[in-house]
Amino acid sequence: MADVKLQAVAKAYGETKILHGIDLEIRDGEFMVFVGPSGCGKSTLLRSIAGLEEITGGELRIGGRLVNDVPPAERGIAMVFQSYALYPHMNLFDNMAFGLKLAKVPKAETETLVRNAAKILHIEHLLDRKPKDLSGGQRQRVAIGRAIVRKPDVFLFDEPLSNLDAALRVRMRYEFAKLHDELKTTMVYVTHDQVEAMTLADRIVVLSAGKIEQVGTPLELYEHPDNLFVAGFIGSPKMNFLNAELLSATDTEAELKLAGGETMRARVDARRATPGAMLTLGIRPEHMRIGGEGNRLDSTVAFVESLGGTTFAYCPYPGIEEPLTCQFEGRNGCDRLRAGDALQLRLPPEAIYLFDAEGRAFHRLAAPELGA
Repeated sequence: MADVKLQAVAKAYGETKILHGIDLEIRDGEFMVFVGPSGCGKSTLLRSIAGLEEITGGELRIGGRLVNDVPPAERGIAMVFQSYALYPHMNLFDNMAFGLKLAKVPKAETETLVRNAAKILHIEHLLDRKPKDLSGGQRQRVAIGRAIVRKPDVFLFDEPLSNLDAALRVRMRYEFAKLHDELKTTMVYVTHDQVEAMTLADRIVVLSAGKIEQVGTPLELYEHPDNLFVAGFIGSPKMNFLNAELLSATDTEAELKLAGGETMRARVDARRATPGAMLTLGIRPEHMRIGGEGNRLDSTVAFVESLGGTTFAYCPYPGIEEPLTCQFEGRNGCDRLRAGDALQLRLPPEAIYLFDAEGRAFHRLAAPELGA
């Protein structure tokens, strides 16, 4: 096993900068996930760690060793690609053993390594089959097995589940988590799917435009986003955002006015902003309430999605393009909501997030209780 340290790592193609001075430490044995929208640089960062992309600035260390000029095969890493990259004319055993044969590993040791990896991945009964005879999930396990037999210090995964259907992705997330628990090896995983990131990661790196926006545990990013970008990216459904004018602020509460004229109170210290400043108010769909205590916001239901245990209501509001998303328990009467129904929504003061004009989060003083 090994840690991975990046110091001011940059990557550019000519005048086009892709990575902008990345500073990051991936701990020994950690499951680290890179997330971000398409084009944010997450795959380029992973390929730079692998040595498949040559960095144009900074230092990259694996296990304490500077590897800037070390070829991929000598970095102690193994990479699993989105496309599986299996040899169609070889059976699974030969696919998994191919790298070991090139490295002239003795036949008996190769046999042991391949069969042990196959047992871990529950594919030992498939070793005589060829890739065309397998499902997508089975092919991905073979690709992972090919990496396991090399006994790398660091595993690198580049969107390994994106080619699978939704049900199989759920199953494979469980398999990845179990694999990490068994191998206890450093794993770096790239995905555009923040649900994968939230369920797999020890820590998540949120990237945007080649820069790190925030690093933290899934719960830290969810409850305490540093900025508007992270708040909007982490969470499914995503956080609702409303324009708000700051009326007053103390160290324990901010008073705000929304575009529709409603006055809101938030358990946020917004003293660094001056009264009259335009801020962004954020609230997660699951923190919206119907009736009860808290800030009142009246709206009308435009569309309802009833999923049995959960009901989503979409409610338009002045000043925003997308309707507010409200998430309710499906069996407390919310399953009877229909388009056109008037809703008296409540926004608990402790559930509100505030962001300044630059998108930086203000400090929240309390964490909301989940449920509605």
